[in-house]
Amino acid sequence: MKKNVTWLSAIAAVAVVTLGLAAAAPASAQELKCEPDKVAQKYPKVAGKSIKIGADPQTPPYVFLDAKDNTKVIGFDADLARAVFDCAGIKHEFFLGGWSGLLPAVVAGQIDVMWDDLYYTAERAKQVEYVIYMQALTGALSRAGNPKKVGGIPDVCGGRAAVGLGTVEEAAMRDQDGKCKAAGKGGVEILTYPDVAAGFRLVENDRTDIMLTDLVLVDEQVTKNPKTFARAFKIVTGFKVGAAVANDNTDLLRAIHDGMRIAQANGTQKKLFEQYKMDPDLQLPADILKE
Repeated sequence: MKKNVTWLSAIAAVAVVTLGLAAAAPASAQELKCEPDKVAQKYPKVAGKSIKIGADPQTPPYVFLDAKDNTKVIGFDADLARAVFDCAGIKHEFFLGGWSGLLPAVVAGQIDVMWDDLYYTAERAKQVEYVIYMQALTGALSRAGNPKKVGGIPDVCGGRAAVGLGTVEEAAMRDQDGKCKAAGKGGVEILTYPDVAAGFRLVENDRTDIMLTDLVLVDEQVTKNPKTFARAFKIVTGFKVGAAVANDNTDLLRAIHDGMRIAQANGTQKKLFEQYKMDPDLQLPADILKE
């Protein structure tokens, strides 16, 4: 999408990725295997603890509540986290809350890991370390029929855009607002939302022209509610997605990294992509990234 080049340059600066601390090549099944009975030997600092997994239950297909049992958390990220910790023999529980508050909760030590469609950025990596496992695309959600005919980022000049509070999309859209004004066009009216459910309501109630978020989330809503929503456009951003832990939580970081390598080697991650109707080509070799 040529007309989005300048915007992509801006968000690329936000998402600069430093060298990973671990090898990027995927492991074979022979190199690593699930050994839940050896958790105390392999990851002594987390053995005996119940790891708190931070997630937002209103982010399907990544995390949501089972319609048949609303006490059960399911979804691509929820099931992947469960598989990784079961493989390592680490006890775990889900801590549910609004998406924007989960990473601060990790930094504050209130939860141990945020595992819910979290993009890597160098700024975030000053406080947390990541195990990345997939890439992301950005989508623009509009009302059905895309009444404002927004076909790309430049079309938002003089219009309205909703972005998640503290997200890479917020930073990029504020940069775009400056570009619109510098070009003599109308600025962008930027609305922020604390969680994606609130963002969906902004679109549905015609309080914004588009909502920028993860493409999988956008397409999920369009599929479920075709009379209400439409996908206005998509952007290939190159963002990496991962689980994040506090900088000093080395054993937990290693356990997640080892478990992700196993989940990729034995096909668990691919099966979850298929189960939740996501593109398996989004998978990236598990790697540890920090600032």
